[in-house]
Amino acid sequence: MNDKVNNKVNDSQQPVPQGLCARYNVIHETRYSYQSMVTLSQQYLHMTPRSFPYQETESHVIWVEPTEEDGVDGVDYFGNLTRHIAITSPHKQLLVHAEFTVVLAPRHSLEKIKGTPPWESLRDLMRQERNPETLAAVPYLYGSPHVSFSRELEDYARLSYTPGRAHLDAALDLTQRIFEDFEFDGKATDISTPLEQVLKGRRGVCQDFAQLMIGCLRILGLPARYVSGYILTHPPAGQPRMIGADASHAWVSVFCPGLGWVDFDPTNRCLVQSEHITLGWGRDFSDVTPMRGIVLGGGEQDLEVMVTVTPLALDGGDTNEDD
Repeated sequence: MNDKVNNKVNDSQQPVPQGLCARYNVIHETRYSYQSMVTLSQQYLHMTPRSFPYQETESHVIWVEPTEEDGVDGVDYFGNLTRHIAITSPHKQLLVHAEFTVVLAPRHSLEKIKGTPPWESLRDLMRQERNPETLAAVPYLYGSPHVSFSRELEDYARLSYTPGRAHLDAALDLTQRIFEDFEFDGKATDISTPLEQVLKGRRGVCQDFAQLMIGCLRILGLPARYVSGYILTHPPAGQPRMIGADASHAWVSVFCPGLGWVDFDPTNRCLVQSEHITLGWGRDFSDVTPMRGIVLGGGEQDLEVMVTVTPLALDGGDTNEDD
């Protein structure tokens, strides 16, 4: 428990960059409809946003229907805020509503990440030296439940990570290559699809592409973590933003000494800036699943998830979008 608390405290003590670049309200609703009555539901939630140097939480609330009989807030190993709920009243529907407001600060620009040391120097540093900065990155060096290593994965990684290439330059190239080489297909994979199948089939979703990039980095001895959150989507010109039309998202955070963690989004071929809202991070999807649990009864079930990301006014009164 001490490690968990320390991770959270260390995040909050880091200096926040000056200025704000965006402010958002996010609503995430998860609704289960069951064929028969559920007599007990216990759920473990990762639906509370983190505060860290590039993001501060202004407000946050979670409410449940039917009302929970027991709710416990906590912090997991990676410093993510969690909530455990238990519902003992019989029910055929479960609604979990999470809503929060966050403000974002400017991140590293493309110019800022140029000229980083060769990737081999970080690989050697992680093997030889242990200081507070590198120790914090160690949990993100190895294989994990959804990130397995293979010769094919290493071969793909080395197309970007050529000898002597600057670490973050190679990371940006890998981000762009995944976007170009893989097709977004929501029906091609599910949460249990192995990384080897994603690599072979060249199709998947944001979760797959994030875990693919993470595997490429880790197999070379470079720390990388999985980030769960949301991304602002843009309606067609002249059309209103649709309620519930957004979705959960995933991307990659790459460790670089001196700069810290720098985020890349291979699904959208970009360096993360002002349109990504972070819930939490871990080794892969299994560490930051938004909602998982057990129920007694229920039979077959239908799941509906609705996410709405709304830009809000900054201090100056303007919203952070170009509409």
